[in-house]
Amino acid sequence: MHELPATQSILEIALRHAKLANAKKVTDIHLAMGELATLVDDSIQFYWDIIAQDTPAEGAILHFRRIPAQLQCMSCFEKYQPLQGEIKCPSCGGFGAKIIAGEEFSVEAIDIDEGS
Repeated sequence: MHELPATQSILEIALRHAKLANAKKVTDIHLAMGELATLVDDSIQFYWDIIAQDTPAEGAILHFRRIPAQLQCMSCFEKYQPLQGEIKCPSCGGFGAKIIAGEEFSVEAIDIDEGS
């Protein structure tokens, strides 16, 4: 259910930037989502198809780019990518880890049609 507010934010960002660029239509939106983000691509797409209706962003294609998770062991400071949700450090076997990457969620780019 938290995909709805996230999708509303995407739409607000897209429409604001389209207006600043005097665009007639938003054609594509490129999103970066961390592997650990709790957002579901299909749910965002579902909400997008509903809330973008009757706006300059209607029909815009959402492109999702997943950012791999990266952790840092708090014992040996080794950086690693967790395998299948395992947080155990592959170097020292420690369990305490800090998330370095993988929780991101952002709009990377918006493609527009300036029309004529």
